[in-house]
Amino acid sequence: MTKQRNRRIGSIKSELVKKSREAALAAVQIFNNPNITFKSETYVVLMIIAWTYLLHAYYRSNKIEYRYFTQNGKKRIFSKTRHGASKYWELERCLNEQNCPIDKDAANNLRFLIGLRHEIEHQMTTRIDDILSARFQACCLNYNDYIKRLFDPSLGIERHLSFSLQFSTIDTEQKEMLEEHHDLPAHIQSFIKDFDETLTDEEFGSQRYAYRILFIPKTANSKGQADRVIEFVKSDSPLAEAVNKDYVVIKETEKNKYLPKQIVELMKNEGYPKFTMHNHTLLWQSLGAKNSGKGYGTIIADKTWHWYERWVDEVREHCRLNAERYR
Repeated sequence: MTKQRNRRIGSIKSELVKKSREAALAAVQIFNNPNITFKSETYVVLMIIAWTYLLHAYYRSNKIEYRYFTQNGKKRIFSKTRHGASKYWELERCLNEQNCPIDKDAANNLRFLIGLRHEIEHQMTTRIDDILSARFQACCLNYNDYIKRLFDPSLGIERHLSFSLQFSTIDTEQKEMLEEHHDLPAHIQSFIKDFDETLTDEEFGSQRYAYRILFIPKTANSKGQADRVIEFVKSDSPLAEAVNKDYVVIKETEKNKYLPKQIVELMKNEGYPKFTMHNHTLLWQSLGAKNSGKGYGTIIADKTWHWYERWVDEVREHCRLNAERYR
């Protein structure tokens, strides 16, 4: 009976992840389609569905009940729709769960989209695509990160996506339009202002909340440069230092690397004193984390394996889910 139940849980989880991924891909493809004008509204609805299914799959795999119910003694009475179906948590309730795996900044981004959906679902809106694209971009990148982190790196959607090609440049008139938001509906403008004022400066500036990139027109100075639409610059270059701090410059940086003992010590300092080197070894072996295709680490010149920040996040999540064991 238990095996049948586990198989059923696994099957439903897989279906939820599949549907979630399809919804996210559809959202991005519609937003990038130049023939569609109702793109922001569609993107928001589909991405909220994608995140909701993703968290439902996570809670199911971790045996966390995500249906509404009332407790009557030891018995649970599950809430039903008028047609008799179970009432599952909406995205906001998923985010409020104490065991929610989503970090605060990514959750802020989703709460913004939820509030925006409330504003747009009952009346038509216009000209919000460009104004809100930074938050839509962050939502997409956050989703791609979490579907890989919570389930499997192979589920990432980045290989299905690409930079959208533009048929025009952003001229001065367009730039002023973006800055002043002349045609932004009043109720949307009010919602954005009110929501942003609830955030700290650090939260507002997070790439997880809104992914802002500064593009600078540049004429190629030598052969080989003309083929690149985006040029990577060193973080300590005069150009990077001159960029306004409110924007994000795509730059090349050396990834932080950690030895196993550093990761174990880090987990102990974060409140998991019983997490040992042996626990760390068992974890990476069980996940095949040294498989080069997973991108968790690398071998450097001294032939020693070093772990990237991405693996540290994985270990941190493992400790959080097994807190009673390691505290």
